[in-house]
Amino acid sequence: MKYALITGGSRGIGAATARELARRGWGVAIGCLHSGERALALAEELSALGVPALAVRADVADREQVERMVDNVLKEFCQLDSLICSAGLSHVGLISQIDESDWRRLFAVNVDGVHHCCRAVLPHMLERKAGSIVTLSSMWGQVGASCEAAYSATKGAVIAYTKALAKELGPSNIRVNCVAPGVIDTDMNAHLSPEDMAALAEETPLGRIGTAEEAARAVAFLAGEESSFLTGQVIAPNGGLVV
Repeated sequence: MKYALITGGSRGIGAATARELARRGWGVAIGCLHSGERALALAEELSALGVPALAVRADVADREQVERMVDNVLKEFCQLDSLICSAGLSHVGLISQIDESDWRRLFAVNVDGVHHCCRAVLPHMLERKAGSIVTLSSMWGQVGASCEAAYSATKGAVIAYTKALAKELGPSNIRVNCVAPGVIDTDMNAHLSPEDMAALAEETPLGRIGTAEEAARAVAFLAGEESSFLTGQVIAPNGGLVV
């Protein structure tokens, strides 16, 4: 059996990924910060499928909390085959008006959080000379978005980090890849009006908004052996909005 830790696993793409991996027979640790009840309910749901599942809490911006979280997962599962860094924050607003604390928090969660999680799992993966890391970026990390400069900057950093880490860890048989979704129907886009969502769907060549399940299938593909010769890559389920 394979085991995965999914940060931000209680909702959105993270939760959909947990369900997708559980359907494939993986044991899953569901990381969360504020959504403890959701994470526990999801763990119970997945356990009913006959796979090991647990909820673990940590603020990924805090290195010590992340290290404790990973230690607890390894005590429970004894191994980790995949780390999926799905925890993240969004921000919409003019760059001239963003509060300094909001800017710092965005980078602390979206960039530092990925780094803390990778650092925490690497001793285990390096010892086994095996593992797969999947980061979550955004199409805005690829091309940037007006009024989302701070968010775009964090997600661009995730892509660069992914590519560099893939080169560093490849000789140890550890793969590092990224999923950069387009507009997905999740809580992160709840601030968009129905009219905004309809306009984005119209701009998308496939003519619709993506689902969390569609993004999750891309994540699960990169986490598993089906992608065994892929590393340093960015897969972008965006319906053709960014090509």
